[in-house]
Amino acid sequence: MQAQIRPVKHTPFQPAWWLKHAHLQTIFAKYLSPKQRVSTGMEMFSLPDGDEIQLNWLHQAVNDDSAPLLILLHGLAGDINSHYIQAMLAQCQQLNWPALLMHFRGCNGKPNKLPRAYHSGDTADAALVISEVQRRYPNRPLVAVGYSLGGNVLLKYCGEQAEQNPLAAAVAVCPPLSLAACAKRINSGASKLYQRYLLGRLKRSTLTKLRQFTDFPLPLTPQQVQGFSSIEQFDEHYTAPIHGFLNAQDYYQKASGKAFLRQIRIPTLVIHAKDDPFLSDAVIPTADELNQHIHYELTNGGGHVGFVYGSVLKPQFWLNQRIPQFITEQLVK
Repeated sequence: MQAQIRPVKHTPFQPAWWLKHAHLQTIFAKYLSPKQRVSTGMEMFSLPDGDEIQLNWLHQAVNDDSAPLLILLHGLAGDINSHYIQAMLAQCQQLNWPALLMHFRGCNGKPNKLPRAYHSGDTADAALVISEVQRRYPNRPLVAVGYSLGGNVLLKYCGEQAEQNPLAAAVAVCPPLSLAACAKRINSGASKLYQRYLLGRLKRSTLTKLRQFTDFPLPLTPQQVQGFSSIEQFDEHYTAPIHGFLNAQDYYQKASGKAFLRQIRIPTLVIHAKDDPFLSDAVIPTADELNQHIHYELTNGGGHVGFVYGSVLKPQFWLNQRIPQFITEQLVK
């Protein structure tokens, strides 16, 4: 499959005057998002290795097969409760678009069945889910939207699939396309606050695994896990070896989505913010690293998956408009 990107109407993002700082955008987006939870149906999806992942479906009574079905991929330690997932599900509900969220392994609030977990280049599970959705809905255009880690997974998947991609379009929001540089970025300055939060969640899930498996395949003790002080250290001693990489640098090199961009052959939108406190400038692709199928948008502000504009009393979320706008441009005949 090879679909040329159609002309893209650019809607510039202007941060709210009261949320111009990157950290305010990143933090307050979570608390300003609508609190009404979108009702979804849960499905446990079996994987070939005996593990399973949770899918949450937003089923819509849609008779028109031209309406896209959105497949959402969350970020590191994200889940159905993540504000950006709930916001996009609410937008899909308003547009009467069906959607599903694919939880990465162990991200649905329960330990997965194997010692392994998931990582930024883990495209195999997403490929299985996308193939299954295509089998169930052969006439409906499928569009995937990935956030942060999920965005990197999505772009790597699209590059790997190249002309065989079953997706009609893709959107990646704040993907960490250069993992080594991003690991160093989040371990510096005020960004360490986010690292502490994410690392805490990763440690808790890993400690649960150590209790779950008496024959855990890595020589890790609870004391060692508790002593990890950075994402890079966690990746060096757990993420990389449990998933077959030599070390963290080997993992970062092989899993970074930047190297896969030129192989993408479907209409793809990539969104980055210049002030993203999670990401290094190394994520910004050069012209040579892109191709005619990718529309790249680099905003001046927005933080990490923030992009809040509007007034104090009525904040608006730019991604909720920008993502459906791009999808509609590419799919509507």
